[in-house]
Amino acid sequence: MKLFVFLLCLVHGVSAVTHSLKYFYTASSQVPNFPEFVVVGLVDEVQMFHYDSNTKKAEPTQDWMKKYTEDDPQYWESQTNGLLVQQQVFKANIETVKQRLNQTGGVHIVQTMYGCEWDDETNEVKGYRQDGYDGEDFIAFDLESGQFIAPKPEAVLTKNKWNNDKAEIAQRTNYLTQICPEWLKKYVNYGRSSLMRKDVASVSLLQKTPSSPVSCHATGFYPDRAMMFWRKDGEETHEGVEQGEILPNHDGSFQISVDLDIKSVSDWGKYECVFQLSGVKDIVTKLDKSTIISNEGNSLIMIIAIVVAAVILVAVAVLGFIVYKKKSEKQTPSPAESGEVQMMMPQA
Repeated sequence: MKLFVFLLCLVHGVSAVTHSLKYFYTASSQVPNFPEFVVVGLVDEVQMFHYDSNTKKAEPTQDWMKKYTEDDPQYWESQTNGLLVQQQVFKANIETVKQRLNQTGGVHIVQTMYGCEWDDETNEVKGYRQDGYDGEDFIAFDLESGQFIAPKPEAVLTKNKWNNDKAEIAQRTNYLTQICPEWLKKYVNYGRSSLMRKDVASVSLLQKTPSSPVSCHATGFYPDRAMMFWRKDGEETHEGVEQGEILPNHDGSFQISVDLDIKSVSDWGKYECVFQLSGVKDIVTKLDKSTIISNEGNSLIMIIAIVVAAVILVAVAVLGFIVYKKKSEKQTPSPAESGEVQMMMPQA
């Protein structure tokens, strides 16, 4: 069985006023050296909450979340108790799906993503919840119809069971449309100084060998609503350009790279890399051989090592999360009783 290593792939909205609250649940079977159950929560793509089956403890990962809950000493204990229950539910669900697929051993993963988005200008709210098994869609909740949808035959039994539970449907709908947005607004308001900040990127030109593509790399920026591209003669160009994804750094900032294949470049002076972040002046970097950081002196190796280390930290933090999404939709996914009421997961 192929072992998946997951990185959180983020979907980037163009609106500067859209906020999100997401929770990612992952249960795994026979994945060596990693927790069997991991949960992380994110506000505006910034992780603020973590739980795993090794520590058996729900903990804040942002200072503003620590301050938010310091007046309620029962808050994190309540979160922990709720997730201890969920840990057993997810463990049972893996075994149920394995039986339906006639599977015995091997590496298997069950995932759930749910949450909401809120536009603080229009007050529009969107909710979503989706479950996957071994990296593929398994079952999803359609908020508009108030019904679960099963893209796989193996999920039909679960779909029928959950759809017949009217109380469960009502609770789920209420959470996604009312409770989740209410807590999102509270989190955004409390973490405003951090979540609404704008950090300028550090931009560098990197190249492995003289014939390799030149990578324009920006890191340390926040929020993730950024764009980076190459221009030729003042116009955006896509020829020989490979666009990278925006990825999170371990410190809550973001990074992105866009590569330019120099084999087709005849006049370097015509090219420049442009980094754009809403509300911040564009950073324009000319394609200049003298400013490229290469393997000479191991400078590039050092930078790559730093970047890789950051990505590994993120991967470990969200290990177990295979983000499966369709191009036409956003998939996104909250803590339990004392504070925010957690969306409990029913058995499959």
